Amino acid sequence: MTSVKAKKHLGQHFLTDKNIAQKIVNSLVHTEKYKKVLEVGPGMGVLSDFLLQKTDYETYLIDIDTESFEYLHKQYPSLGDKLINADFLALNFRDIFLEPFAIIGNFPYNISSQILFKILENRNQVPEVVGMFQKEVAERCVAKAGSKEYGILSVFLQAYYKCEYLFTVKAGVFNPPPKVLSAVIRLSRNEVQALDCNEKLFWQVVKAGFNQRRKTLSNALAGIITKDKQNDEEVWTLRAERLTVKDFVDLTNLISSLVS
Repeated sequence: MTSVKAKKHLGQHFLTDKNIAQKIVNSLVHTEKYKKVLEVGPGMGVLSDFLLQKTDYETYLIDIDTESFEYLHKQYPSLGDKLINADFLALNFRDIFLEPFAIIGNFPYNISSQILFKILENRNQVPEVVGMFQKEVAERCVAKAGSKEYGILSVFLQAYYKCEYLFTVKAGVFNPPPKVLSAVIRLSRNEVQALDCNEKLFWQVVKAGFNQRRKTLSNALAGIITKDKQNDEEVWTLRAERLTVKDFVDLTNLISSLVS
């Protein structure tokens, strides 16, 4: 087998530029926080080649594509059980890793948001993420309050990670070329072990606020706290996109105090 055919239903666009591949791998900078790295969707191993040259961590590869798995098994026979043929979204991280590990990849664009939410669910085990995303998704991850890109993903990621936009990648360095620009971002786990509020309610408030982002929070959150229980604070007159992570924490605490 000399190559793997990119499969549209898996959202595969194989990176072909080795300089960019090396740049992505070198963007893992917090290696003192982990000794293992998991590459998601390695395809034909363009990132894997550079990852496996590193000596400060062990590299694991996971790909749902059986053809990629077979190709990589022949390319890297010494990997053994560090090469995993499975669905990343269905993976129980603790079946593979008992300690912190980093995640890297040229992520399939059709499931990129699901990948990020999977990482968020396991945030205390994943201190660093470096990933290639559709540029639009990358911009949402790092967007600041008040911008049109700012949304649910922005708030949740920035609650627990420092989010950095590293560089833009043109379509011509992929096979097949995607119809969009791509971008690489880095997520570095911050010091927040738990938010200073009811975290379950926080997630509900953020989702409800942005699901009706054109409405004021008074209307958007009426399903969580009825208007007759809302007070005269200015926050109720604002839209969700105006609130920072801290503002959402404060709003969550306000709601808790008003409904208790």
